[in-house]
Amino acid sequence: MARNTFILCPGQGAQILGMGKDLFTASTAAREIFERANHVVGFCLTCICFDGPEHLLNQTDISQPALYTAGVASFYAAKQLGRIDPAAITAYAGLSLGEYTALHLAGVFSFDDGLKLVAARGKYMQEAAVATPSGMVAILGADEAAVNALCQQAAQGEVLVPANLNAPGQIVVSGSIGACERVLKAAEAGGFKATALKVAGAFHSPLMQPAADRMGEELAKVEFSVPQKPVYSNVTAEVHQDSASIKRRLIEQIISPVQWERTMKALIAQDEQGRFIELAPGRTLAGLAKRINRRLPIESVATAEALIVEKKQ
Repeated sequence: MARNTFILCPGQGAQILGMGKDLFTASTAAREIFERANHVVGFCLTCICFDGPEHLLNQTDISQPALYTAGVASFYAAKQLGRIDPAAITAYAGLSLGEYTALHLAGVFSFDDGLKLVAARGKYMQEAAVATPSGMVAILGADEAAVNALCQQAAQGEVLVPANLNAPGQIVVSGSIGACERVLKAAEAGGFKATALKVAGAFHSPLMQPAADRMGEELAKVEFSVPQKPVYSNVTAEVHQDSASIKRRLIEQIISPVQWERTMKALIAQDEQGRFIELAPGRTLAGLAKRINRRLPIESVATAEALIVEKKQ
């Protein structure tokens, strides 16, 4: 009997130069996805993934469609090479942008429609970030209550909210530039480690409302199907239901905190001994998982070498 398999899809920030390049060479399935992506977006997205320049890959409007493409390509490469048995998949979960990857793989929308949606999402989030100077700060060593207290202390009438509840002791906050500068000092004064992230703006905060509004218009254009396998919502850490509620949650996701720790705990509760597989481009989610459950092994299908080595074992 096949083991329960949970597919984990990374989000923005996980991108690395060269992601998917060896999969493109090793797998016809991956190559077809990358070539399809170039056709859909109308430029060589593959060239940027493989060869950069890095500053362009890191732009929100490029990194989001690039990550979606790389994640999907790695899934189909793993399937083609026998590393993933679709019949054994129990559930999908994706962090932020990765939720779109998960929804596509669960049959909610086509690859093309998903790519168009994430390209629009990245564009609108980039525009919202430019319109209001803002940022994000990672706070290490603090629990949710402590982070909420730091946000209240440092906001001083500006926006500052928890944005990514990633794992125990790792929470990211989003807000205006001034509030982010104040929370850096407040966190350090409280004995926590705080780091300003290199991002375009305050993602998963009310400052992204213009992007959420415009994404509502984009989502209304696309027909969604009921997921063929369970997919977890970033907003609720619960399984998505009907297509209308999925669209609502995707709009809310842009301005709401990502409940990744709760999502992972829900997956682990189903089967701690199951297979947890992280898609390309790397092992960002594996790092977070170790903070949640140190014994949890996370397999990677991010590279051709990983696929071939694991297949031989």
